[in-house]
Amino acid sequence: MEKAYINGEKLAVQDESCYDRIKELKAIDETKAGVKGIADAGLLNIPRVFIRPPEELAEEENLLLVAKSKFHVPMIDLEDMENRRKEIVNEIRLASASWGFFQLLNHGIPETVMDGMILGVARFHEQDTEVKKQFYTREFTRKVQYTTNFDWYQTKTAKWKDSFMCSMLSPDLIDPEELPAICRDIMLEYTEHVRILGNTLIELLSEALGIGKDHLIRMGCTNLSVLGNYYPACPQPKLTMGSYKHTDSSFFTLLIQDNIGGLQVLYQNHWVDVKPKHGAIVVNIGDLLQLISNGKFKSAEHRVLANQVGPRVSVASFFSTSSVMKSAKVYNKDLISDEDETDLPVCSNVRVPDYLKHYIKHNNSEGNDGVHSLSHFKF
Repeated sequence: MEKAYINGEKLAVQDESCYDRIKELKAIDETKAGVKGIADAGLLNIPRVFIRPPEELAEEENLLLVAKSKFHVPMIDLEDMENRRKEIVNEIRLASASWGFFQLLNHGIPETVMDGMILGVARFHEQDTEVKKQFYTREFTRKVQYTTNFDWYQTKTAKWKDSFMCSMLSPDLIDPEELPAICRDIMLEYTEHVRILGNTLIELLSEALGIGKDHLIRMGCTNLSVLGNYYPACPQPKLTMGSYKHTDSSFFTLLIQDNIGGLQVLYQNHWVDVKPKHGAIVVNIGDLLQLISNGKFKSAEHRVLANQVGPRVSVASFFSTSSVMKSAKVYNKDLISDEDETDLPVCSNVRVPDYLKHYIKHNNSEGNDGVHSLSHFKF
């Protein structure tokens, strides 16, 4: 029987006869050291709360879902946009409709800033636990939240990652003093670049849908949250996941990742690697954009594999609607043509608060069967 300690505190043992899942969850949670604390303890076997059920592992072994395939995530170059705008808009339309994922090159964010942001996230997670734990919380109304697994007590299997989330623009810029000092300056600099790129992409996506450039802006999709993910090296990566299959609840997400990899998108029943390319930004369509586009754009399911090397670091910037819980807007009818009788609603009338309530319940539920979160609203 292996004894596990984090910061001198003993974790629940792995004895089948007396295993207490809640006790183990609480023991890890109370250390406030996250998954990194477990990794630093040098265990050869990961705690049971991270191990996927045997039937799930066996099922995946038999599925014809392969990461290495003939498919490649679209790469879109924004260079010379003034002269190539129609071409770029068309490429975004095709990628958003078929994949829901693409990578951007020549997007305007300096590589030095992107590299600095990756390093800043790593520094936050790798600083002394006593300093870091002041941000540890499960009160998700805070503008700055650090935790291991936001859904720690809800899901049946924990994810091998730690995260910190900052509500940067909601709609006003966060007070800089609320940000962690160790990465404050780079977060502010990176957010400004992401805001500019996000506004450009909002226009391009609107044009790709055949609507006015300011349509999505008027719908209030400029609320910006930044999520800094840290995936420690895992001694048993095949038994767990960095992130399980999910979609994003946002309009769209901009993501940067280091060179380790592990991000995969589900495309034509294949798990396709989103291969890291230095200087590229990954874009994925979220559920809200699939809703308002009446299914023309796809909110793609994706996941992150655990890895024996690491740590892996990624930074996701979510563009969502501000004051969503007060919103009464019905989104899915906005892009349905009154002239085209075949252009029928894909989903029932969905209000943002109702959708978000279902999304949280669906993705945090132990009974989540892997069905797309929007399936609940389809006719």
